[in-house]
Amino acid sequence: MLEIFQYEFMIRAFMAGIIIGAIAPLIGMFLVVRRYALMADTLAHVSLFGVAIGLALGLSPILVALGISITAALIIEHLRRTRKIFGEALLALFLSGSLAGAVVLMSMTQGFSMNIFSYLFGSITTVTQSDLALIFWFGVAVFLSITLLYRHLLFVSLDEELAEAQGVPSKLLNMALVILAAITVSLSMRIVGALLIGALLVIPVITALQFRQSFFRTTLLSIVFSLTSVIAGLFLSYYLSVASGGMIVLIALLLFLLSLFAKPKLG
Repeated sequence: MLEIFQYEFMIRAFMAGIIIGAIAPLIGMFLVVRRYALMADTLAHVSLFGVAIGLALGLSPILVALGISITAALIIEHLRRTRKIFGEALLALFLSGSLAGAVVLMSMTQGFSMNIFSYLFGSITTVTQSDLALIFWFGVAVFLSITLLYRHLLFVSLDEELAEAQGVPSKLLNMALVILAAITVSLSMRIVGALLIGALLVIPVITALQFRQSFFRTTLLSIVFSLTSVIAGLFLSYYLSVASGGMIVLIALLLFLLSLFAKPKLG
């Protein structure tokens, strides 16, 4: 079974997957608590638009996706705070618009190539050394940022108005959260895929919430479920020759279903 680690691309995939599996639920936890889970899917489609731009211009798809998704995240948060467009309608606007833009760009560049499919559904064989370096350094930055801002982000997520009354800079914290979410989504496309990354941010969190623990323990549980999904999904995707993103999400869904049965016994 350990023959899988004879291949460098699998070692890179596992290293990248573990980093993503650790940071995704950290971001997802705050998005779910704020009832902003659709933000993950929206940023995923925006990132796909960035990938299409990068491939069309011959630039680094991940770097372009990072820039586009961070910009979109900041615009979305600004419009949300000014209440010019209601939250769900705003996310739907960006989701459909970016997906339409990606489809148009891909149709102009000889259709849906294998490169696009690897970003859509994830592919363990396409994680390069440069991709791994980007995932590592940005992943470390996301983890440290969440660690440093944890208490303030929790306060703002639970009661934004009270946090502002207590002098907590909720506007800056909200901006930081959506930027971190954009980074996480963009980095995850190689392993999970743009169409499925939203599930990795949300499903492990929902699974952990079934056990009704404290916020901190729930966060730790969500990381455990996320890492389990990523590691088991990568193993199965290799031996079954299927898309890594789909298998990771199926494992996450299986863990969620098991949590529904385990909850009454542990409750």
